[in-house]
Amino acid sequence: MNVYPNLPVALIVAHAEGIPHMSRRYLKALSLGLAALACLLAVPALAAPITIDMVTVGNPGNANDTGGTNNGAVNYEYQIGKYDVTIGQYTAFLNAADANGTNPNGIYNASMGTDLNIAGISYTAGASAGAKYSVINNGGDSSNRPITYVSWFDAARFANWMTNGQGAGSTETGAYTLNGATTGNAVAVNPGAAFYIPTENEWYKAAYFSPNYGGVGVPGYYAYATQSDTAPGNVVGSAANQANYSNGVYSVTQSGDYFSNQNYLTDVGAFSGSGSFYGTFDQSGNVFQWNDLDGLASSGSSRGLRGGRWSSSNPFYLSSSNSDSFDPSYEYNYFGFRLASPVAVPEPSTWVMAAGGLACAGWGAWRRRRAR
Repeated sequence: MNVYPNLPVALIVAHAEGIPHMSRRYLKALSLGLAALACLLAVPALAAPITIDMVTVGNPGNANDTGGTNNGAVNYEYQIGKYDVTIGQYTAFLNAADANGTNPNGIYNASMGTDLNIAGISYTAGASAGAKYSVINNGGDSSNRPITYVSWFDAARFANWMTNGQGAGSTETGAYTLNGATTGNAVAVNPGAAFYIPTENEWYKAAYFSPNYGGVGVPGYYAYATQSDTAPGNVVGSAANQANYSNGVYSVTQSGDYFSNQNYLTDVGAFSGSGSFYGTFDQSGNVFQWNDLDGLASSGSSRGLRGGRWSSSNPFYLSSSNSDSFDPSYEYNYFGFRLASPVAVPEPSTWVMAAGGLACAGWGAWRRRRAR
């Protein structure tokens, strides 16, 4: 037990040297052990890292969907977000990337807090650093609803932050080299990015493809990301083939009446019986999601959007046949995103634990060597 908990390691060792029968060998081992402990305690506390649930999209080498928009062929395995990035996750990003509330590069749109159809994040200038953004209770907890009012550039910055380990990770380099750009052409993803915006083919395959579409081993594409070729219903719950859109009534209210102060977003995964073959949710309905088209800088004047939205009155917009593209700087109350990844990515906190393990292992190895 450390009877001097507030003294530095050197002073604790100096005190121990005055204790009778304390051997030099023991003192050296003690000092090394305390130094290792001090190194661990010196690591700054990290905010709880957010977790992006990913699913693996296998079956590489599938053909394009010739019955849709001729998309979907991917010749490698990859991962994609099981859900859209949520309001809660984006709030954590804002508090980390913009702790002082200066809103660098416009990553916060004030409409995130004032448009009650989708609202979820408020900004409080007088709040302490790292806590200026908070989740709004908008007809219920908004944390698990998809983030909206995000441009392609906002999504790319979130991908950079994730790729760089969250926390104080850079938003300007990593997956994409942005260097302060908020308008103009989108850039291509950098090699080795741990998280990135999926290409249109990656997004499309995860949404509509099944290797067993026509029976076991007979591949093909569904019209909707609910594993169905018929238009979905819109009742929240576990029933099959449901999605958040307006098929005469809004999904959230089950009424055809529109109200400007009504939330119309559903929690990600709320239609629990309506996932894609690979286990993604809400790739039909809720909000449109950015995709990187072919991923090349040469196509950077626009970036893709797919999936439909809470206010879509025609199921066509939720289907594989609908593909839109916009200027990458555009932000609307039905633009969101999900991330993709080439590999399983360890939690940032894992690296801190690994560093501690190495320090302890090194001290243990020294003790064993001295004991021989």
